[in-house]
Amino acid sequence: MTIRLYDTNARQVRDFAPLTPGRVSIYLCGATVQAAPHIGHIRSGLNFDIMRRWFGYRGYEVTFVRNVTDIDDKIIRKAAEQDRPWWAIGYENERAFTSGYDALGCLPPTYEPRATGHVPEMIEMMRGLIERGHAYEADGNVYFDVRSFPDYLELSNQELDNLRQPEGDGETGKRDQRDFAMWKAAKPGEPSWETPWGRGRPGWHLECSAMVHKYLGRVFDIHGGGIDLIFPHHENEIAQAKAYGDEFAQYWVHNAWVTMSGEKMSKSLGNSVLVSEMVRRWRPIVLRYYLGTPHYRSMIEYSEEALREAESAFARIEGFAQRVVEKAGVVEPAAEVPPAFAEAMDDDMGVPQALAVVHTTVRQGNSALTADDKETAVARLAEVRAMLGVLGLDPLDPHWSGSEGGDDLHGVVDSLVQLVLEQRQSARSRKDYGTADAIRDQLVQAGLEIEDTPTGSRWTLRG
Repeated sequence: MTIRLYDTNARQVRDFAPLTPGRVSIYLCGATVQAAPHIGHIRSGLNFDIMRRWFGYRGYEVTFVRNVTDIDDKIIRKAAEQDRPWWAIGYENERAFTSGYDALGCLPPTYEPRATGHVPEMIEMMRGLIERGHAYEADGNVYFDVRSFPDYLELSNQELDNLRQPEGDGETGKRDQRDFAMWKAAKPGEPSWETPWGRGRPGWHLECSAMVHKYLGRVFDIHGGGIDLIFPHHENEIAQAKAYGDEFAQYWVHNAWVTMSGEKMSKSLGNSVLVSEMVRRWRPIVLRYYLGTPHYRSMIEYSEEALREAESAFARIEGFAQRVVEKAGVVEPAAEVPPAFAEAMDDDMGVPQALAVVHTTVRQGNSALTADDKETAVARLAEVRAMLGVLGLDPLDPHWSGSEGGDDLHGVVDSLVQLVLEQRQSARSRKDYGTADAIRDQLVQAGLEIEDTPTGSRWTLRG
């Protein structure tokens, strides 16, 4: 068994060889908390949640670090626009991100450090870089000297002479306009921290380099993030860390965007779809299916039609599970996933191919149900549950079924709905179809989906 990953730096799929046998360390660039998350933000968390789960299934002990950028230019601008403290905006949106990750079934990270909690580590890194000749202070700012690092731009495959470095306000005193800010001098009314070079605040890139060093050390396995972070963020992280003396990431893994009309989903474009709104309109497990099942390196073009297709596809899986449970009772997940599923996941997290195995197994299970082959149907559901568990999509898992602390309430609702369904069946038996249809319509308006089967009517919650 060998897991293979597409390494952005190598520009090819590589066999994964962990630094420490049986262990894998992953750092994911997480939320910048200037606003609540849209589904494009959450996609990255979902993709790496699936990766983390697969490594766990393969027997690795996973250390998963996902940071929170709680201070940057955007947060400060939002604070000024809304006349609120910068930390209040950051904390409010950090909670919104956490709620979004939780709602879509992401496992919590091993560590989730905030940038503002690691200023001492940033100061130490800047001091080391200045001593080594890779950084310099000017007007209270600290800049990285890009010409001092020969491998700069290797990740993004650019030429230094053609580079235009993104620049922020107040970045004065640069020796070269392509140098980037690691620390920004204090401005009136802005948050600041004391350093040997005066009061100021962190630059975006320095935060991650310092936090990686603290939590994962000088070298670690996988660095992840969206493709939009390759430059300048990840390129600048590499420069800082390696110039400081760290080996840094052995593999670079990047997920693609969620787009609308061909453009990256972005708050600045006004085309974002907030997670908090989406989970009111769609069941969270359907959203996870929609966002998590395309290959992580492929774009997702957002549309209502695509979400409806995802809802229908997942309903076929869920319906099979419910029918088997009704017939045979609780079925535990199999100890191992089918070989074809494992082969797909080992090949650069090939979720679409793995999902095809899930649907094939569901069809086999449904055929067994039709043939009244209970034993085969149960075996297929056990396999389906094992596969869906890896993807975080098992509808019988307590996270989705609501059985954690929710058994009593679900039982009450089920009893009440069954009573109404019996009244509907009585109306149908006496050929009072008008009453039967009216009862069904009322249940649908209440958020229930009714399916008539040869063994009776079954209800599910649309969410």
